[in-house]
Order: sequence, then structure tokens, then C-alpha cells
Amino acid sequence: MEAAASLVASLRSQPLIVVLRLSPDSGDGLHVFERARAELLRHLTLLAEAGLRHVELAWSPHPQWPELVRQARRLCPDVLLGAASITDRRGLEAASACGLRFAISPVLCADLLERATALGLLLVPGVFSPSEVHRAVALGCAVVKLFPASSLGPRYWSQLAAPLGSLPFCIASGGLTPADVIPWLDAGVDAVALGRRWKESGPQASGDLRGLLDALEARSG
Repeated sequence: MEAAASLVASLRSQPLIVVLRLSPDSGDGLHVFERARAELLRHLTLLAEAGLRHVELAWSPHPQWPELVRQARRLCPDVLLGAASITDRRGLEAASACGLRFAISPVLCADLLERATALGLLLVPGVFSPSEVHRAVALGCAVVKLFPASSLGPRYWSQLAAPLGSLPFCIASGGLTPADVIPWLDAGVDAVALGRRWKESGPQASGDLRGLLDALEARSG
């Protein structure tokens, strides 16, 4: 629970995560992968320079993914890095071996949670229905990912409190944009994760993100 408490404390301070993925066409060719790797690390640098503290690196079975993670950790040591899109033991064990601080899954799987505990790695499961939220709590999850959040609407999470009682810390993720962040927080989720749409505002996305981070700081202050 210490790892969960640490992540929650960090996210309460800055309730935003950005998920970075290798380009879909990165393929197996080394030169193609290198271009995708360079692009991902460039985006990570922009995010870190804007002041973002939390980034997920989407798991990839590519053999160079562990080295990419190591490069990311060296490049941005002050960013709390986790793994995204973990759906099996292979990805979970790769994330642990790379020294990532947490892992996030789109699914709720008791076997993965048990394995993560054995590895000493915090795994945040994905939930969608009230039944999945209830089961996640029963399995001891202090943090969950509401996914895909855009399909449910910003008030969905707070509406679960009446029938379910105390809810775990919630990271809303899936189809959300920078413009959604504060409205979703105001509606009751605890943090928001942005995927590919984090740079939807165009070439000045890092500047727009800095403005969002300033707004979040003012909101918490």
C-alpha cells in the first residue's frame, strides 16, 4: 500500500498523467523503431520541460522497449514514470525489470494483481462497471483507472458513491482532451490521464499544457 499512497500523494499535488506510445508504424525495422523512439523521447522532454510530473510509457513487445524505458528514465529523472497498457504477465514483468514505479492496465485481472504484488510493483487496474469497481476494492486496490472514461461522462464516478460507498482513488482515462481535465476533476474524479489527444491543440501543445498545469496548481492552491 505504500506505493499506492505515494502515487496518490503525487497525483493529488498534480492530478494529470500523459500516456506516450511508440508510433503505430514503428514495426520491427531498426531504423523505423529509432525514429519512433526519438519522437517519443522528444515528446517526453517537452512534457518534462512544461512541468509535468507523471508519464506512462505504453508497453510494447518490441525487443528495444526496455532500452527505451532506461533512456527515458535517464533523460527525465524527475518525472514519475509508469507503464501503460499492461494486459499480461510479460508486460508486467518487463515494467518491473525496467524499474518503473507503477503500471496501469485497461482491465481488472486478479492474476495480474497477484503477480504485481509478488514483484513489488503497483498495478492500477481498469474498471468500467459498478461490479468491476466493487471487485477491485475487494481485491485491495486503492487506485483504479476508469476506462474508457469518455464513454461514461464526467458525473458517472461520483454517482457510484451512493450505492458503493467509499470509492478508491480514480484516474479517468480514455478519449479525454486537455479541455476535459478540470471539468472532470470538478465532477469528482481524482486525476485524469491523457493519451494521444494531449497535443490536440497543435504545435504549441507544450505551451498549452503549461497553461493547464498552472490552472491545476491554482485550483489546488
